[in-house]
Amino acid sequence: MGKKQHQSDKLYLTTKEWKDLYGGHKDDKSSKIQRAEFKKLPFTHCALSFVPFKDPVCSPEGIIFEMTAIYPYVKKNGINPVNGNKMSIKDLITLHFAKDNDGSFRSIDELNLKRNYLKDLLNEVPFQRKDIITLQDPNDIEKFNMEKFYHVQFDTKTKTEIADEKKAMESPMYYINNVSGEARTVLDKLKTMEKEAERKEETAKIADKINAAHYSQGKMAAGFTSTTFEPVTQNHSAVLEDNIVRYSRVTKNGYVQVITNYGPLNIELYCKIAPKAYFIDWFLDLL
Repeated sequence: MGKKQHQSDKLYLTTKEWKDLYGGHKDDKSSKIQRAEFKKLPFTHCALSFVPFKDPVCSPEGIIFEMTAIYPYVKKNGINPVNGNKMSIKDLITLHFAKDNDGSFRSIDELNLKRNYLKDLLNEVPFQRKDIITLQDPNDIEKFNMEKFYHVQFDTKTKTEIADEKKAMESPMYYINNVSGEARTVLDKLKTMEKEAERKEETAKIADKINAAHYSQGKMAAGFTSTTFEPVTQNHSAVLEDNIVRYSRVTKNGYVQVITNYGPLNIELYCKIAPKAYFIDWFLDLL
């Protein structure tokens, strides 16, 4: 905002600021139609499933697909899902992307075509100029327009498949099962955590007269003060471990008789002084 008389900044929002910066102006009908008619597919995405590809293949026209998505589609329909032309699995070409140290794909133009060196830069396999396929052309942006794809304009699914899919979409599990890879890993982790929590609750020990501690589990205070814990209205005594209960009851010395070929040996163990060393964990287990 301007503070001086001849400063260009106004003390109010101009029409241009309101339109461009703060989103108060709505686009006209023509701009909405233009935006709806063109949606660019990213270069790293499959032209059929619209997700990033892992095992890319391409058609003779240079259209990239994911191998696991295009193979079943071509086997079933026998057409190219982008332009609707006939296509078989034999027409698909396996792609192996390679970049230079700067992350650029311009190596073929600089090192092959300009120098007339028509051999693969990695394995030196010879090729011809007609073998070169253009995957991405900045002058041909309509190639990546998803709204003009054949499988978008003309759905090849049958009526029964569409009806089954609509029924499946009514269930919330449909959207959970069709999430991306990262979201899928998060959901799987949550499921395993829930199962582990259920198992812990099922196998939770109940305190009795012997193993009950003089302090509580603290769940009532945690549920009252923290929103991440479930509310608990009753306090329960904490359960002492078996070793603590066992060793606290050791008040006398132990006696062990070891029978050898020279005769029996009577050994006295000072279990009260060192119960873990002599009582169970060391000496008796050794025998």
